[in-house]
Amino acid sequence: MAKIKVMDEILANKIAAGEVVEKTMNVVKELVENSIDAGADKVTVEIKNGGISFIRVTDNGCGIQREDVPKCILRHATSKIKTAEDLSGIATLGFRGEALAAISSVSRMEIISRHREETAGTRLTSDENGEVMVDTGCPEGTTVIVKDLFYNTPARQKFLKR
Repeated sequence: MAKIKVMDEILANKIAAGEVVEKTMNVVKELVENSIDAGADKVTVEIKNGGISFIRVTDNGCGIQREDVPKCILRHATSKIKTAEDLSGIATLGFRGEALAAISSVSRMEIISRHREETAGTRLTSDENGEVMVDTGCPEGTTVIVKDLFYNTPARQKFLKR
């Protein structure tokens, strides 16, 4: 009987998330870098319980267009690379398209964003039940809320320093 099994996508994503998000400060770093890349000149970071139960990063950057909001939590989804040649000219902090996907796979996450060219904002919630996207009122820019970090990966949560 074969011993090697191919993991399902959900399990593989949780394991891969551990390479990007080892601790709460990685989440804050990734989200703040996204804010800077979006042209924000004001970024607010709020945390509770050392970031384990709650992290909120709000910026006044360009925002995410409605059609792109659900794509931003997919692995390897990025606005910065279209061809292999683009790799040599990267001038931003984040480009791999891993951060939001990794964070969403190990937390309950909410993204609220309004692109500067749109009149209404978009709210996307992502958790163990899937994703839900609705229109919402909000200022230009993006807010990402991360709750219950590593709630679904108890081994990773156990090794977090308090």
